[in-house]
Amino acid sequence: MSIGKRVIGKPARSRVAAIMLSLGLCAVALLGTQRAAFSSEAAVVIAPPALDEPVSAATSHEETAVFAGGCFWGVQGVFQHVRGVTKAVSGYSGGQRDTAQYETVSGGSTGHAESVQVTFDPTKVSYGQLLQVYFSVIHDPTELNRQGPDSGTQYRSAVFPLNDMQRRVAQSYIAQLDKAHVFSASIVTKTEPFKGFYPAESYHQNYLTLHPNSAYIAINDMPKVANLKRLFPALYRDKPVLVETAQQ
Repeated sequence: MSIGKRVIGKPARSRVAAIMLSLGLCAVALLGTQRAAFSSEAAVVIAPPALDEPVSAATSHEETAVFAGGCFWGVQGVFQHVRGVTKAVSGYSGGQRDTAQYETVSGGSTGHAESVQVTFDPTKVSYGQLLQVYFSVIHDPTELNRQGPDSGTQYRSAVFPLNDMQRRVAQSYIAQLDKAHVFSASIVTKTEPFKGFYPAESYHQNYLTLHPNSAYIAINDMPKVANLKRLFPALYRDKPVLVETAQQ
């Protein structure tokens, strides 16, 4: 049986529940039954996309992208440390609005994936660079419908392009990485139609920053932030950009 957030349980409704989660996960870590989703040893710099969005003097200073790569705590946490990102919000994408609630999505039958909506300045960080970070340090793109200790379609690896250019860049990059055999197995990441993005409950926002010492975050996600700093120093910023509206 996989021992991850789903078995032990994410915070149900409050910070009290989040603290209980951390205590439970610490016990699991002591037993040695938890493993990192994408260890520091696995993370390496990969080549940037051969095809990227063009930048010109007329380029807007705000663009949005949506990525899914396992638990949104870590995905959000890493993107919040990327220079040029102005906002990263945890949420749900791939399903319908009326099923975009954590308890429902956790069942795995809604079509939603735990996702992160990233707002960024393309004159400071390109869509292709975000993809490079996503594939190299955020998650393992060869794991099908799971990441580390968490399994289910809600943890799938997926990119939700918001326009034709994003779709072309993402699909071209996946083909480029597969052709170069960058990973030991084929990439399972899919580009899926964007049906909407629905922000997650407030207790999921800024979770990595608020709970850096919880066992789940310390084991699975803090190494990803460290890898971002180590492998992409020009893109790393020490102070994360947080979701200001989160009610903690």
